[in-house]
Amino acid sequence: MRYLVAIPVFNEAATLRSVVQEVRKYARDILVIDDGSTDATPCILRAEPCIRMIRHRINHGYGQSLIDAFRFASDHDYDWLVTLDCDEQHEPAAIPDFVRAAEEDDADIISGSRYLIDMAGNSRPPAERRAINQKITDLLNEVLGLNLTDAFCGFKAYRVQALRRLNITVPGYGMPLQLWVQAVREGLRIREIPVRLIYTDKDRFFGGALDDADARLLYYYDVLIHELSRSWVRAGPARQHPQEPCGDCT
Repeated sequence: MRYLVAIPVFNEAATLRSVVQEVRKYARDILVIDDGSTDATPCILRAEPCIRMIRHRINHGYGQSLIDAFRFASDHDYDWLVTLDCDEQHEPAAIPDFVRAAEEDDADIISGSRYLIDMAGNSRPPAERRAINQKITDLLNEVLGLNLTDAFCGFKAYRVQALRRLNITVPGYGMPLQLWVQAVREGLRIREIPVRLIYTDKDRFFGGALDDADARLLYYYDVLIHELSRSWVRAGPARQHPQEPCGDCT
C-alpha cells in the first residue's frame, strides 16, 4: 500500500522542522503545502531533503491546502493519503494507527477523533472551540445520519480512489463540512479512530472575522447549508447510498 503524508502549513517555523523530522520516522513520502507563509517556513522547507512541496504565493486557506494534497495524491497514484497539522497538536507517532486501519480495508475515510475515548494525557480544549465542535458534530449526525464524535479533526486517512469521487471546493476552515456532505452523498464508508487531544497553544487564532466564535459558527452553518442545497442526502447511515437529488430540497 502506497501512502502519502501531507502537512498543510502557514507560518509554522517554530514547529515545522521537528514535526517533519518526526513524520520521517513513519512515512517515506511526505508532502508539505505552504499556504503563503511569511515567516521562515519557506527557508526551512528548502533545507529539508526528500520532501515534496507545494507553495502558494499568497494565503488561500486551510481547505485549499488539503484540496491540493488530494489532487497531488491522486495525480501520483497513491493508495492512501494521511493528513496532519503542523502545530504539534497531532502526534506523528499515530500515523501507523491510520495505516493499520487503512489496511483493514473497511473504510474510505478514517477520521481521527479527540473525543472518541478519554486518552491518557489529553488536554482540556478551549471551551468555545469544544462547544462549536459539538454543535456542528451533532448537526452533521442528525442531518446526514452519521455517528461522528469529532467533526473537525484534521488528522485523517483518505482512500485516494474515493477522493476522486468528490468535488471539494471550499478553501477555508469550513471545508470539512463540504467533505462530510459529499462523502455521505457518494456512500463512502467512514470510521473514527482515537487520537490524543493536545492543545499546545490555546490562544492560537483563526484569523479575521473567524476569531469571533459566533461569526465562526455562522460561517460553518453557511457552508453546510450551501452544500446541502447542492446535494440531497438521505438521513441514514453513511455507508448507505443516498436518494436521487431533489432540486426543491435545501
